[in-house]
Amino acid sequence: MRRPLIGYLLRAVLIAAIGGGTFSASGKDFYVDPQHGDPANDGSKDRPWRSLQEVFAQGLIESQKWPSLPYRAGFQLVERNPGAPVRAGDTIYLRSGNYGELVIQGYYNRDLITIAAEPGHQPHFTRIRIVAGCRWVLKGLHVHPDGEPASRPGVLVDIQSHGWQGPVHDVVVEDCRLFSAEDSASWSAEQWNERAWDGIRADGERIVIRRNYLKNVNFGISVSGPHALVEHNVVENFAGDGLRGLGDYGVFQYNLVKNCYDVNQNHDDGFQSWTVGPEGVGSGQVKGVVLRGNVIINYEDPNQPHRGALQGIGCFDGMFVDWVVENNVVIVDHYHGITLGGAVGCRIVNNTVVDPRAGRPGPAAVRIGPHKKGTLSRQCVVRNNLASALDVRGEEMIVDHNVIVDEPARFFRNLAVADLHLLRGCPAIDVGTAEFAPSTDIEGTARPQGAQVDVGAYEYAADRN
Repeated sequence: MRRPLIGYLLRAVLIAAIGGGTFSASGKDFYVDPQHGDPANDGSKDRPWRSLQEVFAQGLIESQKWPSLPYRAGFQLVERNPGAPVRAGDTIYLRSGNYGELVIQGYYNRDLITIAAEPGHQPHFTRIRIVAGCRWVLKGLHVHPDGEPASRPGVLVDIQSHGWQGPVHDVVVEDCRLFSAEDSASWSAEQWNERAWDGIRADGERIVIRRNYLKNVNFGISVSGPHALVEHNVVENFAGDGLRGLGDYGVFQYNLVKNCYDVNQNHDDGFQSWTVGPEGVGSGQVKGVVLRGNVIINYEDPNQPHRGALQGIGCFDGMFVDWVVENNVVIVDHYHGITLGGAVGCRIVNNTVVDPRAGRPGPAAVRIGPHKKGTLSRQCVVRNNLASALDVRGEEMIVDHNVIVDEPARFFRNLAVADLHLLRGCPAIDVGTAEFAPSTDIEGTARPQGAQVDVGAYEYAADRN
């Protein structure tokens, strides 16, 4: 049997290098205050600057840039604004106010520079773009269009490599709040398409997106570069895909995606991936992705307007190589609960996948099938899953210790409110196997609690259940 997770330790080291170094012990703090600041000030706490864009325009940030444009591989970075007061390792704190659109272009920092909300403050941006740069942290910011007129919605936070300007890498977006509008309850389908912005879109290497809250958006979080870390985010009310991951060795863990609005021809997914190769879509590979502990909910309110059938984890147009899909909870009214269309050496283990109602287009299944061009999946493990249906086809596949949910009331505390903790004595308890099972469940409870590992994302614990 092929062993997945090749390169996992290297990936963990790379991610820790970004996420662990958000703040530098030796860095200085600077301040911006749109209400009381002045561009002639020194940026200190008592004498803040007035505008963040003025800080960039006046050359107050020491960084690096390419010696000329267009960017070409092999270029060596040169100094940008040498001797400026804000340097690698520093933090720029923002006080409450409207900052408009922020564009950071061509700033390659030697170490992380953080742009953060000062504690107790809510700086607001209409959108943020980081183009061709590295080692930036955006923390605690509010981003929404604020009624800004636009011919069509754009992207609230866009982290973009550029053929002329250069690549982007090592960027962190954390603890931010993004929304197209505070309330979408009265939107028609046409208004959803006219008003809903995409949340966060990022390419480039080693992008970290964590603990953000996105509401009333089109697509939620989309990353296409390798070694991305997307964790502990909430995407609530969306009209496209909740999460997208197209790069190798990405980790998507402990995210909550809920309430899909079916307002156009997009086939909506809680998480989606596909490959691109020499012959276009479906002719390449995406390797080493981990999907762990995510919760995907089709809808919370059965009477939600524009409610449609959501595909849970929909990975079509493979091949998908050495993926690990574990401890996820998927509640969707669709056959594609977890689907890999063209998989090699993948593991789907200890997931809970159920349909909130009977009938088509369900029941929600754990599924591995062939590539759409006919290439068979092979050497995958499907184990310890609790699902409404199971459909696994391929060569040298291991499929064992899975349990079909025939009557949700026999298994779960309350499916109607997405509480899928196991009931005492239900058929999923003590019937799994420890081989390839994650050591803890979706909530961190150690496995096993009883004689054997339980099936599904939750381990039954008497003191918790």
